[in-house]
Amino acid sequence: MSLLRIIGADEFEAARQAGVFELGLETDGFIHLSSRDQVLTPANIWYVGRTDLSLLVIDESKLTSQVVREPGTGTDELFPHLYGPLNLDAITEVVPFPPNDEGTFDTLPEGI
Repeated sequence: MSLLRIIGADEFEAARQAGVFELGLETDGFIHLSSRDQVLTPANIWYVGRTDLSLLVIDESKLTSQVVREPGTGTDELFPHLYGPLNLDAITEVVPFPPNDEGTFDTLPEGI
């Protein structure tokens, strides 16, 4: 199963240089991920107007840290949370994720 992570260009470059992705671990204790059906929700809550975003497509079977599905902020919907670093070899694709003309997100990039 593929999971998704929204990421800014600077954040991804820092992760590539470090060899591991840990964004969110220090502040939240886990890395926020989404399923394909969920990713537009956080995109439209936290990333409106951002034009530097990409989606990391992650092969869940290659993750070396544990994924726990838990309620998201303000919802009972279960979101995948990664409790540990995201090993970069689990990322199968990095896809540009631009907003629409209003700065919001209403569709996924083709092929996701």
